[in-house]
Amino acid sequence: MQASFDRRRVNGPDESLAPRENRGEGEGLWTSDQYIVLKAGLISQANGSAYVETERTKIACAVYGPRQSKSTTFSEKGRLNVEVKFAPFSCSSRRAPLRDAEDRSLAVHIQQSLAQSVRLELLPKSVIDIFITVIESDGNEACVAAGAVAASTALANAGIEMLGLVVSCVASTVGKEIWLDPTEEESRLAAGTLGFACIPALGTITSVWQRGSMLPIEAARCMELCQERCTDIHQIVAQALLDDVREI
Repeated sequence: MQASFDRRRVNGPDESLAPRENRGEGEGLWTSDQYIVLKAGLISQANGSAYVETERTKIACAVYGPRQSKSTTFSEKGRLNVEVKFAPFSCSSRRAPLRDAEDRSLAVHIQQSLAQSVRLELLPKSVIDIFITVIESDGNEACVAAGAVAASTALANAGIEMLGLVVSCVASTVGKEIWLDPTEEESRLAAGTLGFACIPALGTITSVWQRGSMLPIEAARCMELCQERCTDIHQIVAQALLDDVREI
């Protein structure tokens, strides 16, 4: 065992690749009006991993498993565990190292978005652990959307059987306008915010959540715009996985 190994801390992997060095050709792709950097397979010690960057939101995700549960009770379906952790420097005010209700709330949203896509019935008495680290945050809504994209990419990178890739988007109503992927500052101006997750390949919605007030017609329009954006993001995720296979 290495003398420098400290069990009291989260030690980094022995070998990992830098998320990006620049934003040259091939480092990221555009949706209609958003630049996204997405790389798969960065953490060598994880079964699957991904890094996603959108504007001022940066998230790394590692997937471990499937592995047999230590629980003595038998379960016909596997279990998907999601844990979200903010780096101390990820927000404008320093975050405490301990998990809080905010971390758990984000983990629940992401878990709900992913649960319908993973073939858990093929993994009896097994557990898949998803660890999401928020390196830089631009609001909780952005973290939920980017976290779901990173987690789905990491699951596919781990070779776990899925019905399809899950992608997510957020829309906010500001006055009479609808803003997609709002920043933290823009979210404060919004009367209502809607989060949307789906499997574009199947045309299936996996999760919808709402915060604030929103008319039914506004909610329907938000979901329509989010679905269009998710189609663009799905192409970026597929390309990132393809690029990772080519690099092997």
